Amino acid sequence: MKKALKIFLYIVAVLVLIQFIPVDRTNVPVDPNLDFVRVMDTPSEVETVLKRSCYDCHSNETRYPQYSYIAPFSWSVKHHVNKARKHLNFSEWGGYNKEQKQGILDKTVRVLEDRKMPLPVYVSYHEEAALTPEARKMLAAYFKSLSEAQNK
Repeated sequence: MKKALKIFLYIVAVLVLIQFIPVDRTNVPVDPNLDFVRVMDTPSEVETVLKRSCYDCHSNETRYPQYSYIAPFSWSVKHHVNKARKHLNFSEWGGYNKEQKQGILDKTVRVLEDRKMPLPVYVSYHEEAALTPEARKMLAAYFKSLSEAQNK
């Protein structure tokens, strides 16, 4: 019994100590002149869906939920946000070159059509981010039209 108590106390001590490992949740200020919805003059219905379902991870406008302040969840959330921003950051759209934009638009269409985004684990904690079939189709069509226009 004493051994089990020691193990339990050790685990609690580790969980308490890891709370002191800092995680930077600072969002870089957004330049509206670079933001996707402004640069692309995105229709309001598309903007609403993007802001609700995509911007939390794929922009500098991340709203960190309460659980993202508790280690080790904080590490996972920050890792996913960093990875998402690396692939696509809507806040920095105006800074991408033509080839980057084309690649992102094409990949976004595929990801939407293959139902890979938003991530199921994200949706399980943020039900409002789930895409209805209609919203998914609307976004895919919008990104496809941008891709085709970019190719001209």
